[in-house]
Amino acid sequence: MIYRVLQATGVLVGADYRPSPHQDDRPDPQALSLLVIHGISLPPGQFGGEAVSELFLGNLDSNAHPYYRQLVGVRVSAHLWIRRSGEVVQFVPFHCRAWHAGVSKFGQYRQCNDFSIGIELEGTDTC
Repeated sequence: MIYRVLQATGVLVGADYRPSPHQDDRPDPQALSLLVIHGISLPPGQFGGEAVSELFLGNLDSNAHPYYRQLVGVRVSAHLWIRRSGEVVQFVPFHCRAWHAGVSKFGQYRQCNDFSIGIELEGTDTC
């Protein structure tokens, strides 16, 4: 599938758009200069399901798995989540700041969320 971004909305046409409450305005929406790619699976090493989406939407049931208890109160999101099936889910428009990099530094620059796009790949460091 070929995706394109709607300039007015910052959303990919063809992506499953699920707006996350864990986002805000960028200090300078024109300052995009970094792509951050993460791997994620919830619980770790298990693929499929909706736990990652529920985390990014602030709806993860902390009682659904023992690992989730440590995620209570975590407010995190990404612009995109690419599932192992290839499905693309978008949580934050590109012109907004997703909360994916936390306290971060890249070279001499700090606060990477301010100037980056965050993409989560459904996976782990080993698979």
